[in-house]
Amino acid sequence: MIFLIRTQRKENAEVLLGRSSDSKPHEPDRPNRLDRPANGFTLLELMVVIIILGVLAGLVLPRFMGRTEEAKRTKAKLQIENLEAALKLYKLDIGNYPTTEQGLEALVQKPITGVIPKNWREGGYLEKGQVPLDPWGRPYAYLCPGVKNKDFDLKSLGADGEEGGEGENVDIER
Repeated sequence: MIFLIRTQRKENAEVLLGRSSDSKPHEPDRPNRLDRPANGFTLLELMVVIIILGVLAGLVLPRFMGRTEEAKRTKAKLQIENLEAALKLYKLDIGNYPTTEQGLEALVQKPITGVIPKNWREGGYLEKGQVPLDPWGRPYAYLCPGVKNKDFDLKSLGADGEEGGEGENVDIER
C-alpha cells in the first residue's frame, strides 16, 4: 500500500512538472532507495542499541550485586525487633518473660512446661501465629535470663549458623 501511495505521488509530481507518464527520464534498473519502504533496522542501529544496553548493564548490575546479604541482615534486625516487642507484651500480660525452656514458642502457643501462665493471650503474641525463622532458615536463639542483656538474649547466628563470625557471618543480636 505504501508503494502504491509513493507511486501515485511520483506520478502526480510528474504531471505537475509537465511530464507524461510515458516520457520518463532515464531510470536505473533497480529501484531508488526512497521508493522502497523501510522494513527494519540496519545492522549499525542494532549494534548501537546493544552497546548502550551493555554499558547500562555494566553500570547498574554491580550496584545490586552483594546486596542480598545486606538485605538479609536488615530483615533479621527487623524480625528481632518484632520478637522483642512481642516478648514485652508477653511480660506485660504474664509478669515475666518465657523461660529458655519455653522459648519463643510461648509467643504462639500457651506454654505447657515450667510456670504455666494464667493470663496468656488467646491467639498468641505474633500476628501470623508462628515464630519466624531467620532469613537463613534457622530459628532465632533465645536465652532467658540473658547473658549480655539482663532480661533476655535474642539473636540470629547469621549466614554460617555458628556462634560468632565476621562479615556476612556475623551474629545479629538484640
